[in-house]
Amino acid sequence: MKSLVLKIGWAICIWVFLGASQIFCDTGTDIPRGKQTVLNLYVTAEQAHAMWLKNPDSVIIIDVRTPEEYVFTGHPLMGFNIPVAFMTHQFDISNRQYHMRPNPDFVQRVASRCNKNQTLLIMCRSGRRSAWAVNQLSQAGFQRTYNITDGFEGDIFNRPGHPEHGRRIVNGWKNADLPWTYMLDPEKIYTPSQ
Repeated sequence: MKSLVLKIGWAICIWVFLGASQIFCDTGTDIPRGKQTVLNLYVTAEQAHAMWLKNPDSVIIIDVRTPEEYVFTGHPLMGFNIPVAFMTHQFDISNRQYHMRPNPDFVQRVASRCNKNQTLLIMCRSGRRSAWAVNQLSQAGFQRTYNITDGFEGDIFNRPGHPEHGRRIVNGWKNADLPWTYMLDPEKIYTPSQ
């Protein structure tokens, strides 16, 4: 009897430990933590393009980068620009970036263009801001919202000493040679007066 109680006790301990590790550990995906979303819906740029091609009337690509990025770096031909944040002119020396200011109208702008039953494919430069945008949209009831994990420009090539080190040449919409443009469509650009 004592042996059975001991075995049951160990089984409970193992069960509790394994259950807790599922709660506190990674989600089991190979998506970097900064690109993960509460909805756990992910696509690459190439997969996003294929989804849009299959159903362009109900699959919407939203580019959440700043208007400056959308204009000067280029954007997906079919992508609507609705920034999740705006760049400020305050430079942060510690991380060598300008501070970003959240767009208070982001969710409202998406809701004015899309309905909650549509599939939304959210893109930024490399998949981090788009994860933040997906999380905001999920709280507003958009449950078919995917993070394009490699974004428009892709990830940084990390090989010190190589001439391409530090450049965004790994994956991404642009690097996959998917349709993109610098041309601006008045129906797809972000304007403060909308």
